[in-house]
This record gives sequence, structure tokens and C-alpha cells, in this order.
Amino acid sequence: MMWIFISSSVPILVTHMFPLCKYFYSHEFNRAKVAFIPYITAGDPDLETTAAALKVLDSCGSHIIELGVPYSDPLADGPVIQAAATRALARGTNFDAIISMLRNVVPELSCPIALFSYYNPILKRGVGNFMSIIRDTGVHGLVVPDVPLEETEVLRKEALKNNIELVLLTTPTTPTERMKAIVDASEGFVYLVSSIGVTGARASVSAGVQMLLKDIKEATSKPVAVGFGISMPEHVEQVTSWGADGVIVGSAMVKLLGDANSPEEGLKELEKFTNSLIAALP
Repeated sequence: MMWIFISSSVPILVTHMFPLCKYFYSHEFNRAKVAFIPYITAGDPDLETTAAALKVLDSCGSHIIELGVPYSDPLADGPVIQAAATRALARGTNFDAIISMLRNVVPELSCPIALFSYYNPILKRGVGNFMSIIRDTGVHGLVVPDVPLEETEVLRKEALKNNIELVLLTTPTTPTERMKAIVDASEGFVYLVSSIGVTGARASVSAGVQMLLKDIKEATSKPVAVGFGISMPEHVEQVTSWGADGVIVGSAMVKLLGDANSPEEGLKELEKFTNSLIAALP
């Protein structure tokens, strides 16, 4: 990582020069690998702990980290992440504070950060301005779950201009032709939602995910990461045996930090849990 200057006083952080898809590939063994992609909510329990959690997740060997921007009306999120967002907002967490934290932390990380943000906070700042801010902070990717494909044109244009990869989602109810259009437009990787409904830990992963993966892989050569409901090593083993290129674990991570008696306890549990999930990768 390094800083470059576009003028005598305006530094821009240049971090990961590879596209996100490269983090699904092992240069050491010259073959594809399954990427582990954890998600946590910024500001829960506080931004100091979030910064420490990012370092823990990175040191454990995460390949990409999703960082959620707390929002008051998170339509795609289940009760665990909704509660985390509510706590973070109640403590005063806002976009500017998250960016300030990331400016200090990103240079210390070896894996890229992808922000998970609803559209309203982006629109509030102006799409182009938002993209340039996260670019200058060293953020590499962006997931915006509440914008349909037909309305992503401006997002995609500004993301491309700022070298931000806009990751799009496809679901079990997405018609085949629409899925093909989504995976064609998605950058970095394709985010496959494993179940109908909102985020949240589940007892098992739907067997239908195996066929969804098959259909998507017939439509694209881009990596496909499975999320929503992945919460234990057995889930990781299951979806990777079906051909997933990456696994995204969110609610289970957020719950550990939210339920802990102290930030220190939460970070220890996070490290232990992350190691158990990574150990389940092929």
C-alpha cells in the first residue's frame, strides 16, 4: 500500500491494485481457491472495536472483508444486523466517522475492503462524491443491496470512473435471463443470495443453491460467492462442495461482537470463530 499525491496537498491511498476476482486465486499454488469473506457492521459496539475487528479478520486470513454502513431502514437485513445498525447509529456512528476510521486502518490490512451500503446514504452525498471518497480511503468494492439492476447505471458509471468494483446480487427467485444480465454487469464477483428473505443465520443451506451455482457458472466465468445464512463450518463445507468460489458470513460474526460482555471478549470470540470457518475451506 502507498500514498500518491495528485497535487501538493491531496493524498490518495492506493492499496490493492488487483481486481477483487484475483483474491479467489492462489498465486502460490497457481490455482483457484475459495475466498472467505466476513461481514461486520461498522460502529458496533464502537468504531475502535470495528478497527480492531478488521485487523483480526485480516490476520486470520480473510480474503475480502465486507464492512456494513449502518442504516436506519436496512431492508435486506435480518434482526441481528438490524439491531447492530440501530446500536451503532444510537452511539453516533456516521459515514464521516467510518471513513476517518478506515483511513487509519486500511493501510494496515493485507486484504481489500468492500463497503455494504444502502442507496440513500450514497444518494445523500451524491454518487460521484461518494465513490471518490471511498476510493481515496482505499476501499476497493461496493455492495448496494436495494438498487435493482435497471437503476444501477449511474452507480456503475461512477464506480468504474473511480476504480470501485460494484458487486451485484442474484437470488433464488431471479429469473434466468435477468440473472444473466446481473452477472454480466457485476464487477469483482457475483453475490449469490442463498435463501429467500433477509440476512440471518440458518440451520442449513438450501439444496437449491447447488443448482443456482451451476446455472450461474454456466452464464459467467466470474467468481461466485454465496451469502445469507452461512453461519457454521458445516455450511462452508457444503457450499464449497457445490462449487462456490467464496463464502460470505455476516450475521454470525455480528452476533458475536454484539453479544459479547466486552469488546475484548468479542474480538477473541471473533478470532476463534473465523479460524474455525477458514479451516473448513477446501
